[in-house]
This record gives sequence, structure tokens and C-alpha cells, in this order.
Amino acid sequence: MDLQLKGKRALVTGASRGLGYAIARGLAMEGARVAINSRDPAAIRSAAQALQAESGSEVIPIPGDVSQPSTPTSIVQQSVEALGGLDILVTNSGGPPPGKFESFDDQTWQQAFELNFLSHVRLIRAALPHLRQSSSASVLTLTSYSVKQPIPNLILSNSIRAATVGLTKSLALELGAEGIRFNSILPAWIETERVRQLMEQRAKMNNTTVEEEIAKQAQDSPFGRMGKPEELANAAVFLVSPAASFITGVMLTVDGGMYKGTF
Repeated sequence: MDLQLKGKRALVTGASRGLGYAIARGLAMEGARVAINSRDPAAIRSAAQALQAESGSEVIPIPGDVSQPSTPTSIVQQSVEALGGLDILVTNSGGPPPGKFESFDDQTWQQAFELNFLSHVRLIRAALPHLRQSSSASVLTLTSYSVKQPIPNLILSNSIRAATVGLTKSLALELGAEGIRFNSILPAWIETERVRQLMEQRAKMNNTTVEEEIAKQAQDSPFGRMGKPEELANAAVFLVSPAASFITGVMLTVDGGMYKGTF
């Protein structure tokens, strides 16, 4: 299938590693021109160099912390200037810290809200004028399957990511008439640095090893394993592509069967 991504202009945040990197790689391999962002200047430059060398596509590194109020607008502006416009926006960020409800104060909740909800709001708001000029505009938010099935010890993520799903669905309905599509991917346990950090924290709590915790969590999937970043990226790249032109308002769980609900 031709995903019709050659020459499309995309911005992917949180893309120096993990799921964001895998999605940026998938887009670049399909011929898209990609701007990538993370808060670490050295890491995002290194990621851009690796992606461009592998794919042959143009990859632009843009450092910046999306949790800071003014940064999303700057990231979008720099992307548009570098790419000459914008067709695809993938909003992604690191996750908030693990812990139980009573372990977090107001400041920690506010920081998580800035990182995992308002970053999506601000990036989308800044991108909309440019997406309106595209004939194939698409936005993808990355959230978590925890919005359907809360994950123990992740109260911040369970709560705040649900707001992003509500935002995504609402915008799909509100802006569909303008031809802009909005979808979200809800990852389960994918083999990333973030997941390994969570497993390390569990191992400390349970007096086990990281490998034991990974094996235990993997049993939630009928496949008996966690997912690979490229497996999620394949779904993401399709969703943002013109090949998925009649798909909007979808919250796609990419979980290897870990989510046990029917809807």
C-alpha cells in the first residue's frame, strides 16, 4: 500500500528516543520530511543525524521543553519555517512519575498537567493555522491504554491522559468539517526506556529484578511479550497518512491484547 507520505511535512515531539523516535523513523522511511523535538539538544541532534542517514529524508532537530508554556508555539514555528508548512502533527511527551495518590502534592499534579495535557493543547493550537493550509492535515496524540484500564501506581498518568483523549475526540468532531483529522494511539507496555524505568521502580518495591517484572507484565498479553516501538510506529504512520483519510476520532489501543475490555 502506498501511504502517500512522500514529501509530506511532519512534526513529532518527544522524538529523541522511544515511541516518538520510532514514529519519526517510520515517517522518514516513507519519504516524509520530519521535524523532531525533545528537551535535550544533544540527543535530538544525534537522533536527527541517525534518522536522516538511515532514511535519506530531511530530518530537522528542534530542541525545547514542551511543558513550558511558550515552547510549543516556538517549536511549531521553527518546524514550519524549516519545512515550508505542516501536514502532520504528532504530539508526544514523556510520562509523569509513578506513585500513589497521597504521594503527590499540587505542584507535582500541575507539572504533570503541563507536560501531559497542556503540551498537546498548545502544540495543536499553534499548528492549526498551518494545518488548515494542508490538503491532508492530520494530528495524532499519544496517550496510554490506562485511559481505558488504569495502571496501578500511575495515578497521574491514569488521570491526566484521559483528558487528552477527550480533547482528541472533541477536536475530531469540531474540526472535521475543515478536513483536519484527529486520532490517538493508546500504547500498552512497549519496550522503551520509559517502561524499563517503571519496571526498575517496581523491582525496588517488590524486591525483585527488572527482568522478573518485565516477564510478569508481559504475561498480560496473549502473545506473552511486550510490544516493540516499531510495531506501534507502523500503526501511527498509517493513521497520520493520507491512506487513512476516512479515519478520525479513533482511540486506537496498541497493546498486544493487554486491554481486556471489548470496546
